[in-house]
Amino acid sequence: MKFSIETAEDFVSSIFERNKVLPKNAQSVARALVAAEACGQGGHGFRRIPVYVAQLHVGKVNGQAVPNATKVRPAVLSIDAGNGYAYPAIDLAVEQLVPLAREQGIGLAAVGRSHHAGVMALTVERLAEQGLVAFMVANAPASMAPWGGIKPLYGTNPIAFAAPIKGADPLVIDLALSKVARGKIMAARQRGTTIPDDWARDAQGRPTTDPNEAINGTMVPAGEAKGAALALMVEVMAAGLTGGNFGFQASSLLDDTGTAPSLGHTIIAIDPTIAGNDVLAERVSLMAHEIETQDNARLPGRRSQGIRKQSLENGIVIEDDILRQIQAL
Repeated sequence: MKFSIETAEDFVSSIFERNKVLPKNAQSVARALVAAEACGQGGHGFRRIPVYVAQLHVGKVNGQAVPNATKVRPAVLSIDAGNGYAYPAIDLAVEQLVPLAREQGIGLAAVGRSHHAGVMALTVERLAEQGLVAFMVANAPASMAPWGGIKPLYGTNPIAFAAPIKGADPLVIDLALSKVARGKIMAARQRGTTIPDDWARDAQGRPTTDPNEAINGTMVPAGEAKGAALALMVEVMAAGLTGGNFGFQASSLLDDTGTAPSLGHTIIAIDPTIAGNDVLAERVSLMAHEIETQDNARLPGRRSQGIRKQSLENGIVIEDDILRQIQAL
């Protein structure tokens, strides 16, 4: 079925409200999931709804949690997500980081006791749309082994960055440190399809095309040893800094067993006038132009931004299999 963005948000929000999630939290979650679908990131969209709801029922996530922000330094916020969904805490971080960065030149929000951070491009882009440079990291339950090992210790641990471009949509870079996002394997498992054999390894460290074996095995890091090292950096920046669980300590985001994942996210916002001028957006525009004038070159983030514009105009489609699951909720 095809839905407008507004109708889809109301529909998804109603599902969470009926499952005893605070209305404000339900709306925050709905906006994030619909926005993920609208920009073509289905692995972080509607397919997350059944497990998000299942986790509510066993107390793995708290739909009644109200995130709380404390300014622990002039430019630093500590945000407790209360083992609720990440999106209300992220919304609070964005809301408070904008004035903080403008006042101090830089602002950092350390979000602890959190959940699935979703499409982080959408978070950093919101800050860039307000003229700030933004950087975000988040850790996730263990799915990648240290380079040379076979036991998962790190999550896919995405990194996101955004900067304003004069007269255009922001530059947005969002990448998981695994070769592909784990949501793509989850989506393949739900559809009953295979995956390429270079995405993941089974529990014995062998290449696999079976998404079930991949979920129980390890993800292949992007850039091999370099990707694994960056994933470790994110563990420190996201979990170590916030007091959250490291990936190997966190329960899965893909099922309703175990305790709250209690993950961490760190968001940094920088006012580009910190250097005494306001030419960053113009300078980034120059770089963007040089990239886009090359044949077959594409600025990071433009594909998702284009899909989103189409979704705003034409609506989004919820696939039949997932629609049946979420209608039942």
